[in-house]
Formats: sequence, structure tokens, C-alpha cells
Amino acid sequence: MSALTTCPYCGVGCGVKVSVAEQPENGFSSLTGDDSHPANFGRLCVKGSNLKDTLVHEDRLLTPRVDGQDVSWQEATDYIAERIQRVVEQHGPDAFAFYLSGQILTEDYYVANKLAKGFIGTANVDTNSRLCMASAVVGYKRAFGSDTVPCNYEDLEKCDLLIMVGSNAAWTHPILFQRIAAAKAKRPKMKVVVIDPRKTATCDIADLHLAIRPGSDAAIFNFLLAESERRFVTNGEYIKQHTNGFDATLASAQRSAPNAKTVSVHCGVSEEDLERLATWWATTDKTVSFYSQGVNQSSSGVDKCNAIINCHLATGRIGQEGMGPFSITGQPNAMGGREVGGLANQLAAHMDFATPNAIELVQRFWQAPNMAQENGLKAIDMFQAVEQGKIKVLWIMSTNPMVSLPDTEQVRRALEKCELVIVSDCKQSTDTTAYADVLLPALPWSEKDGTVTNSERRISRQRGLLPARGEAKADWWAICQVAGAMGYQSAFSYRSVHDIFREHAALSGFENHGKRDFDISLFSNISEQAYQDLLPIQWPVTKESPNGTARMFTDGRFFTADRKANFIPIDVKEPQIAPDEDWPFVLNTGRVRDQWHTMTRTGDAAILSRHIDQPYVEIHPQDAAALSIADHQLVRLTSLYGEAVLRAKLSDQVLPKNVFVPIHWTRQFASQSVVSSLIPQIVDALSGQPESKHAVVNLQPVENIRYGYLVSTALEIVEGFEYWCRVPTDFGERLEFAYQDELCMAELNLVIEAASPGGEWLEYENPINQHVRRVYFVDGVPKAVLLTQATPNLPVSNWLEEQVLQCEALTANERLALLVGRASGAVDKGAIVCSCFQVGEKQILQAIESGQDSVAKLGEALQCGTNCGSCIPEIKQLLPNIVEVVS
Repeated sequence: MSALTTCPYCGVGCGVKVSVAEQPENGFSSLTGDDSHPANFGRLCVKGSNLKDTLVHEDRLLTPRVDGQDVSWQEATDYIAERIQRVVEQHGPDAFAFYLSGQILTEDYYVANKLAKGFIGTANVDTNSRLCMASAVVGYKRAFGSDTVPCNYEDLEKCDLLIMVGSNAAWTHPILFQRIAAAKAKRPKMKVVVIDPRKTATCDIADLHLAIRPGSDAAIFNFLLAESERRFVTNGEYIKQHTNGFDATLASAQRSAPNAKTVSVHCGVSEEDLERLATWWATTDKTVSFYSQGVNQSSSGVDKCNAIINCHLATGRIGQEGMGPFSITGQPNAMGGREVGGLANQLAAHMDFATPNAIELVQRFWQAPNMAQENGLKAIDMFQAVEQGKIKVLWIMSTNPMVSLPDTEQVRRALEKCELVIVSDCKQSTDTTAYADVLLPALPWSEKDGTVTNSERRISRQRGLLPARGEAKADWWAICQVAGAMGYQSAFSYRSVHDIFREHAALSGFENHGKRDFDISLFSNISEQAYQDLLPIQWPVTKESPNGTARMFTDGRFFTADRKANFIPIDVKEPQIAPDEDWPFVLNTGRVRDQWHTMTRTGDAAILSRHIDQPYVEIHPQDAAALSIADHQLVRLTSLYGEAVLRAKLSDQVLPKNVFVPIHWTRQFASQSVVSSLIPQIVDALSGQPESKHAVVNLQPVENIRYGYLVSTALEIVEGFEYWCRVPTDFGERLEFAYQDELCMAELNLVIEAASPGGEWLEYENPINQHVRRVYFVDGVPKAVLLTQATPNLPVSNWLEEQVLQCEALTANERLALLVGRASGAVDKGAIVCSCFQVGEKQILQAIESGQDSVAKLGEALQCGTNCGSCIPEIKQLLPNIVEVVS
């Protein structure tokens, strides 16, 4: 059976086509991109292409648990309901809180929000979307009166100037990036500008890269606003007819960014590059500004968003093809959560507590007995309130705050102190489930059913195609069971997710009359079959626009009281903490190409660990030299809030005195890799979004240690390692480690022998380079390969990993090959560049030497770069003097 669904990763919202196996419990027999979906037209990135490999059943949470004991759903939900009621009676409704996720579906969000804000009576409903999109939301609302993304993906292809700010889309939104790259290939005159302190893979298609000083983004756009006036490209008629506050905003921009020289000094970029940007801006009507976490995750993130929006309002570049300020979401349903009020400062259906008559309107619609009256606590404040004992019951859904929230130690203290921590998840073991008093088995992607909304306001179905495992249930169902046990059964008697969607749609149109941007009221009476068959569509969806709405504000009317957009005067602000003698390095955080969030899904797919297999800290070579840090050596990062131990990656793609660390690795995968443990709980005062892109740290090399790896099954980690990291393989895992105390190795040997008793060791030691190789055999079958050496550059072989745990006994020569680390004639691919087809760097270099001297030729010879295309920037770096852009 073939079916269509939506990818569960980034905010692009790609369509996926699957064939369900004859025995559905066996998963999917095939999985490809949906060529009919307008987000991706059939292409999938490597994460999406390998979704089948994430449908593993090890470590699935399959039964409700209370205090470590398996219980029935009835017992679990009765227990939760009784505890919530008791806490609310004794301490008030604000003693309860939901912490939700952009991973859950819109219908799940809707029910959680309704229960908390309408029936329990608290607005303490926040989400991990606070960590990625909150500043963009407030920026839009200040300017437009609503949280409205005006653009669509076609605008990225049809603009003549694309300014990408704080976004490494080549890795974070690869399918969208490839659409942009293809558009630029067709129209070489299209200009792409990347504004980012790092030289990322996104710079591959850039005509200009501004490697700005971290945190200085707003000055660039104040400069463009001032230059728009000086170069006579402001649209006076548009400003007069459709906006408020231009004069004060322009004056503020002219004070903070009076000329290229001033901005050059502030931002650390050349005057020539600024003048080039200003010239392109002034001469290009069809301009899109595309921004993401580099802008949002800042203590002045809202102001940065409004600085960008100001430039588009001043030139009238909004609401038209190829124009607009475009905030790209990081999660699959960050926008869907916003639609239903999934943030503590929202009410429902894009209404706030401050929206006139909104509280009364929503209360009437829900027939709610205990309506919340004011904003709840945002994420950081919420967890501080938990630690202070003000919040006594916390229900966490589909997120891992022990990894994602800043100041991990504070989050740990909060969860340990909380009277009742409920965690709904599909996994038993995460950094957060370790602190749960109640665990509820949730449905993962492929089993859960509902809708998501992508970054261009496009609602798509994420279909439940496989049978639920064990006793796992939908999040909305679990919430409704608790609501029923609390006495609210009539308001939560939904028979299916379709019923919830209809109510959600009806609320969006309830007494709306065009006053609110979010309106999908055409679906308020949608049949169950029509819901099942729903095609991707952009809201608003009303009787007047039954086919959806491609762009917003085409008529110059906004959702403010007077229907005019607001300019917001912006004063350029520095990050709240600056480097000093004790903390001399600025820490930046972000993502890698093939992993997602905290690796709960992607960590199960061995193929996704081959491109970048371990956490790292990217350091400029001159800083590394000053600190005597070698490539791949372990480095200890410290801040006032915690520490991490990571491999060094020397690179001139970061600025001197700046370092970069990816966010993904958790304590399930590595010993000391949680980057949020280094980050303070500094937030934007308006949005509550943490300044996760800017912290200050110190670096020290870890010295006098030996490095090693173990290729085997997943084994218990022994105590005493300075560092360890689990890397999944097709046949088990590779455990990378470093140690000082030889007792670690003795204990590790015992663990290996206990897992497979009755074996024998073969050993080879090279006294010159101090390499030690050991292989453990049971009846001639290799069960473990162990290597240690004094230097950090370990010789890892794909071939070696394939040999361990095979069923057949090896010959004497094959055993010797394991000790050597490579069989005669075995292909050494080198570091994996193309994850889709497992093509390594050495293979590409050999092909280049044989005459395959272009991306296209390499694709024909090796297939690399021909699927999702996200490896193309790295392929180009291996080609001499490459100038082509490949679609």
C-alpha cells in the first residue's frame, strides 16, 4: 500500500511517499520523496531519505510507568489527574505546566492548550519552539499586528537578491537550499548574500559573505535602511499609505549606522563589502531577507527581526512575488503550535491575552469553566519556577530539555525538585526521561496522525500509517483521558484526530470576520474522508480563498488596529556577555548536516553518523596554535555554568577568538558533550528566547592521555574514561574513548569478555608508535576490535566495522587482517562526504585525479551529489578552482 505523509524533521515540511510492507509491523518497504508536494517536489535530504532506518524498536517506551513500575493507562491517567487536581486545589492552577514541542502535531497541541488554559486555568503552556522561533514571532507581531509569514518558497527562487542571515540552510534546510541553488544556476545574475560569523556550506552559492562580528546583525539592516533613504529607494507612497512610525525609525537607524565606515568597525567587515551590499539592495526590487536562529537566538533577537522588516516596509518590498522578510522555522510543526496557542503568551488561534475580547471569545467557544486570564511562564522562567517550587507538576511532551535548554545544571535541579514530572515520549532513555516520575508511551512518526504546518504556512498531513507498538498512544488521546478523569469529559470527548482539527478550524473563524490572520474556517465542517485526503495547503483557507493563500499583505493591509504596519526604531545592542581575559572565546552553536535535534531519531540510523560521527569544537588554527591544540585532540571547554570535553576541529571557517559546537550529542551518546551546559539563561526581554548563539568560554587541551576505539556491540560504559562517544554502526557500535588510567582498559576487557564468554584475544603492539591492537574471538568469530594509541588521529576503517559481529569464523589470514586493520584490496573510502550513497573523500579525490573534474562528472561516476545535493558544497571544496553551480 502506497501512502503520502510529511517528513518529521525541519520546517521545510517535505512530502514523503511510502509503501507499507505486507506485514505493517515490519515498517515500510520503500520510502521516497513525494514529487507532488510543493515543498520538495520529490527530493529528500539524507535525514528524510533514511527515515526507514529510524523506525527501530530497541529502547521504545511501550507501557505507561509510574515510579518505575509498569501500569495500565487507566491507572496512569487517573494518577496524573488526581495529582494535578490536588496540586491545583492546594496551590492554584499555575502550579501546573505543560512543556511541549514542535515535534508534536497541531491536534495534540490544540488539546493540551485547551485543557491548560480553558479548564485547569493556567497559561503555563510553553514549548521548545521558544528556543528557535519566539523572537521571529514577536518581530512579526510588532510590525504586522500578527504572527504572519508573508512569503512562500517560490519567492526564494524568484527574487533577484537573497540575503541569508544567521542561517546555514545548506545543512539545516537542505532541500530548500537546493531549490535556491537551482534557481541561481538558471539565473546567474541572481545575487546571494550570506551574513554569518562562520563560513558555512551555505556560502557555496554566495556572491558575498559578510563574516560579521557575532551579535552585530542589526547594524547591517539599520545601515541598509539609512542607505535606502540616502539612495532614494524608500517608497514614500507605500510608507504613507500603509505604515506608521517611519521618521523615528529612520532617525534611529541613521544615528546607529550613519555610514559604511562606522558599520564596518562595529561589524568587523570591510567598507567595500558593505557598499556592495547597499548597492545591490538599492538596485534590486525583488529582494528576500531569509533569517533563522543566528538572528533569533539573541538577547536582542526581536529587534534584529524588526530591523530586517523595517527595510522591507521602507522599500515596499513585501506582499509581492520575490519580496519579503522570511523567517524560516527550525522544527516540523513550530508554526502549527503557534496557530493553536502553544506558547505561554498566546491564547489560541493567533489570539493573545491582550487581544481585545479574546479571552471571553475563546471561553465562550470552548465553554471553558476556568479560563486563564494572563500570560503564563515562558520556558526559562518556567523551569526556574519549577526549581523554586512554584510549579509542582510538569508535563513534558516529545522534547529533551535536559539537552536543549541553556544552563543544564539548573534544569537538572528543577526536575529533581519537581513533585511530579510526567514525560510523554516514544523512547525509554533520554537525558530527560531519567528524571520522570511518570512515563507515557507516545506514538512516533509513522504511527501518529494529524497535521503540521511548515515555514510557508502550508498545512500538510502527517499520517499514521503503521500500527502502534505496544500500548503507545497519541498525545491528544492521553491528554483527553486525563481531562476526562478530571471531570471534563464532555469537552474532550473527541473520537478521532479529525474531530480536533474541525474544532481547531472552527475556532480560527469564530467571530473573525477578517480581523485575524489565521483563518482555516473552510475546514470547520470537513468530512473525515476529506481530512484523510487533505492535500498540502497554505492558510488562510476561507470561503473567499478556498485554495489557500500564497502570499500575505498583497493589498498593503495588516492586522493592526488601523490596518497599517508599524516601523520599530532599533537601537543596536551588544550581546549581554562579552569575552574577557578569563573567558576569551565567543561560543556559537548550531547543527550539523545529518543529525537532528538531540538525536532521539537520527541517532538510531548508523548511516547518519558517518558524515560527522562525534561532537567537536571548531577552532581557528591560530587560536589552536597559541594553545598547543592539535587537530582531533580533546579540548575542555568551560564557562561559569558548566563544561564540555570535545574533539578539536581546526578550521579557518570560524573567526579568531570564536568557536563553534554542534547541539546534537546527548549523554546517551557522549560523556560530556551537552553544549547547553555552557550557556547562560540570558533571554530576549520581549520574546523570552535564549541567547544560545552567544556565550563566553575558555579552552584547554586535554593532555597526557591515550586515545582509542572499540568496535563491538553496545556495551556498558566503564568508569574512568576522560571521554567517550558512541557511534552506531550497521552491526553494533564504535566506542571512541580517551583515558589516563590503564585500569579503564582492564575493566573494558572484562566487560567484553563477560558479554561473550569463552573467547580468546589476539594482540599486536607497535613499540615505535605505541599502537596496540587487540581482537577478541569466540570460536573464530570476531566479537570486538580494540585499538589504543598515544595520538588523537585514529585509523578508523569502514571495512573493519563491517567484519566485527559476523556469524562465520575467520581464517588465519582474515584474523591477521583484523589486527592490521584492513584486508588486502579493501577499499578505503576515507571520510564520508555523500551520505546518501556513502561516497568518501578518498574516492572523490581518486575520481578527480582520473579526470572527473566537475560536480556533474563526479555525480555520473560515483552518484555523489545526485540525491539531496547537500554534499555538493563539500565536493566543490575538493575540486580545484571550481566555479560551477549545479542544480
